[in-house]
Amino acid sequence: MDAADALERFLATDPRDVGCDGAWELIHEYAELVALGEDPEERHPGVTAHLAACGPCADDFQGLLAALSGRTTPRPPT
Repeated sequence: MDAADALERFLATDPRDVGCDGAWELIHEYAELVALGEDPEERHPGVTAHLAACGPCADDFQGLLAALSGRTTPRPPT
C-alpha cells in the first residue's frame, strides 16, 4: 500500500469506528447481544463501524459468535 492508498483508507474511515482496541473492550458484550437476537448497533455503533471496516476483527468476531452459539465452523463474513 502506498501513501496515497493509506490516506484514502484513513479518510474513508467511519468517524464512529472505535478501532481495534476499543472494539475488543466490548466485543464480548456485542457478541452476546447478537447471540440473543438483539441489535448491538443500538448500544455499540462504534463497534459495528469497526467490524465493517476491519477484516481481521470481523473474522475474530465471527469465531467468537460461533463459539457462543455452539457451532463448530464460523459463518462467512457478511
